[in-house]
Amino acid sequence: MTYVAATQSDYELTQAIAKGGIASIGDLYERHRAQVYAVCLQMTKNTSEAEDLTQEIFVHLLRKIGSFRGDSQFSTWLYRVTTNHVLMHFRRSSRRRERLSGVNEEGAMRPRSNGSSGLQVLDRIAIDDALAKLPSGSRSVFLKFDMEGYKHEEIAGMFGCSVGNSKSQLHKARRKLRKLLGTNSGKPRRVC
Repeated sequence: MTYVAATQSDYELTQAIAKGGIASIGDLYERHRAQVYAVCLQMTKNTSEAEDLTQEIFVHLLRKIGSFRGDSQFSTWLYRVTTNHVLMHFRRSSRRRERLSGVNEEGAMRPRSNGSSGLQVLDRIAIDDALAKLPSGSRSVFLKFDMEGYKHEEIAGMFGCSVGNSKSQLHKARRKLRKLLGTNSGKPRRVC
């Protein structure tokens, strides 16, 4: 049985899982867990969190596996699923921290002691909200290029697209962020 699974391609395994062959998830897990863990660790910088997220991602795959069409390599698709899952984890954690830090025991908002830190928090919230409004492709390219420092060639390889598409998605993301983060005076804040 192990010999047959070892000769199956990732696509064949995903099709088997989509049809109810849940045992095949173990084979995919063995093949790709190190790469998923590495991405999680790179993004979180925390081994415990990376281990938990790796497990969550493979459980999440059981529900998402039917959306893999085989248009790109499975590893590219899995990388996208992994990065999106970790970003959602950050978003959930950020919202929890904001709720906990902004409200006292009686449920009233705490006053901010330092005006500049309050502005920084508001700017961060505005940036997070604007990023959430970007289409997923543009957001992913923007985060990889401007936040993580990847080159367009690397991004194209990760996402299975052309370099030109990566550049186009980055341009669209920056343009939309400038629009979303514009001030009332009509002058946009500098984002990029």
